[in-house]
Amino acid sequence: MQWSWHPVQLSFYVATVATVIAFLLAILAAFWIVRKNRKGKAIIETVFFLPLVLPPTVVGFFLIIMFGTNSWIGQIIEGIAGKSILFTSTAAIIAAVVVSFPLIYQSIKTGFLSVDKDIIGAAKVDGANDWAALIKIILPLSYRSLTTGAVLGFTRGFGEFGATLMFAGNIPGKTQTIPTAIYLAIETGRIPLAWYYVLISIGLSFLLLFIINRMKPND
Repeated sequence: MQWSWHPVQLSFYVATVATVIAFLLAILAAFWIVRKNRKGKAIIETVFFLPLVLPPTVVGFFLIIMFGTNSWIGQIIEGIAGKSILFTSTAAIIAAVVVSFPLIYQSIKTGFLSVDKDIIGAAKVDGANDWAALIKIILPLSYRSLTTGAVLGFTRGFGEFGATLMFAGNIPGKTQTIPTAIYLAIETGRIPLAWYYVLISIGLSFLLLFIINRMKPND
């Protein structure tokens, strides 16, 4: 097993695409939750946060059940794409979306709740509807929380291992990301190779968390 940039490139690709998807879904979900008192809100948010506490293998299991060739979703995808998404980079993206969504959602929701309701009310008096208020007022005033959520989501997606290993596999040159490359390197006794990938992960995580801390307002 030789050094390869593919796990690094694929990890960046998966984390980036997953973050964009999860970010958009989290904005819609947070806005839907906070703008009105929803019935069953506690149950809905519990479902949102389950990937944070469930074992990664459980998440991977449910993804296989949902998107496998025996499910109706998997059969529709296979009918359109001509192949199953299991053990593909698409599967890695889906796994990263699922595990990163809760972190992004919580951060965005916190930002939305911090916006002064009087400002939103004044905008609606001037004729703005809910979506106009979201785009022109809520999102700009929540930019710190939006950025924090995106960075945390990217970092989480970049480091996803368990669900990815089950759902996308660990195929060198195809679905192998940095975490699965580290796992395989250790399994095969290539400790120096594992260190390369470990240091890349640590360096990126440190940089992104440093950016978040720099963005915090001074006390």
